[in-house]
Amino acid sequence: MEPVYRVLVVIARTLIAVIGVRPRVENADRLPPTGGAVFASNHTSYIDFIGVGLGGRAAGRFVRFMLKAELQKIPIMKFLIRSCKAVPVDRFAGADAYAAAVQSLSDGEVVGVYPEATISRSFEIKTLKSGAARMALEANVPIVPVIVWGMQRKWTKGQPRHMRYSRTPVLVRVGEPIAPTGDAESLTAVLRTQMQALLEQVQIEYGTDPAGARWLPARLGGSAPTLAEADKMDADELAAKAAARAEQAE
Repeated sequence: MEPVYRVLVVIARTLIAVIGVRPRVENADRLPPTGGAVFASNHTSYIDFIGVGLGGRAAGRFVRFMLKAELQKIPIMKFLIRSCKAVPVDRFAGADAYAAAVQSLSDGEVVGVYPEATISRSFEIKTLKSGAARMALEANVPIVPVIVWGMQRKWTKGQPRHMRYSRTPVLVRVGEPIAPTGDAESLTAVLRTQMQALLEQVQIEYGTDPAGARWLPARLGGSAPTLAEADKMDADELAAKAAARAEQAE
């Protein structure tokens, strides 16, 4: 029955209604109705997970998200993670999280992942990590790409939040399942190609007005940084954090 998860779905729907998000889920039937699947999403917003979750619910599935293990330090989050069968990810013990995700997939669950690992400031598909492919291969389950587009207008990295009510369409489109074949490198390349094609379709259909908008990629006339510029910003940010940690350790 998953009562806790169902309550969270109601809360999520209420939240996005309050801030004016109008989601539309397309092709949810591409997510298998039973059995394990890696649900691989692009990542442009701090609230993308709502779109991914709604995509899963439209297919009658509950998405088991991979979440930062640190969240378990908060009692209510620890309860929710356990109740919703989420997969805690400890950056110092990644092998444990990977094994837990594979087990969840083998148990027939849908595991939600962000192969880019971090929010894309450019709103393009970044270089993908191979974890999604490796999990799919080991558990012998398909990877199902999904694109969430529009949430970045509300809350994204490096830009002000816009959480007041405004009619903001959000498109959630599920792609064709990708069979778990080949090696992790080739499967990751296939996933990125399909995600890029799906993203471009969604972006064009969604619209590119107004020109110069901060939530639009530079490729479509927006003022977001290019993929190369965004990658440099991410690298600079990581270097600054590493320097700060080193200074604290002295």
